[in-house]
Amino acid sequence: MPRPVPRHDRDAGGPAGLLAAKAALRQEVWSAMRAAKVARFPGAAGRIPNFTGAEAAAERLRSLPAWQAAGTLKANPDSAQWPVRQRALEDGKTVCMAVPRLAGPEPFFALDPAHLSEPPRKAASISGASRSARRVTLAGLPPVDLVVMGCVAAGEDGARLGKGGGFADLEFALATAAGLIGSRTVCVTTVHELQVCPAGTIPLTGHDVPVDFIVTPERVIDCRRDGPRPAAGICWDDLTEEKIAAIPLLAAQRAGRR
Repeated sequence: MPRPVPRHDRDAGGPAGLLAAKAALRQEVWSAMRAAKVARFPGAAGRIPNFTGAEAAAERLRSLPAWQAAGTLKANPDSAQWPVRQRALEDGKTVCMAVPRLAGPEPFFALDPAHLSEPPRKAASISGASRSARRVTLAGLPPVDLVVMGCVAAGEDGARLGKGGGFADLEFALATAAGLIGSRTVCVTTVHELQVCPAGTIPLTGHDVPVDFIVTPERVIDCRRDGPRPAAGICWDDLTEEKIAAIPLLAAQRAGRR
């Protein structure tokens, strides 16, 4: 019996038509990856897909000047970007990543490459980070030089589509508000070619963060626009009460606004 696909957008806010269009595009990409057999265990559906060639994409990312200049990365915790996190630690970079679903009063891991209790490959996993990393608050994170975001799909115009929970955009907005991410901080993603969409394909909301580079096993797509990125902020109107209540950091931020 097939395992049910998790719905990460069940507590998402925003226009119903736009949410439905995003959900349909996710299903299209997941189905294409399944048909091409390029999604690794446990499959693409309901996830940031762990794709065949993730290591090659991570190596290609490693060649970018933005990577080489970065001392601190903020990376998503998904398996697709595990090779990226591993290589960052191997290259002596500090890696910051969110605890899944931003759970708990210290919702971030900070991995210091000079103080790991196990090799970079193991330390870069979620279970390894729980052993090797410090758990920190938002205020405990260092300034970020490079942001690595996971995608279900990425448009050649820099638009990205996550799995629907909105956590990547929330993390970005929170870090921006804290002064850890600036308008010129570079954002990248690594994906399979089947996850790349033509410009204008991915519907966007005001809180969606674009990427500057899309890196696949075969190529690098430069999506940078002229001028700095628009200031990112928390779109409170697009957050449901369920979402705010589930994330202590968000609840505290809202309380501070009152």
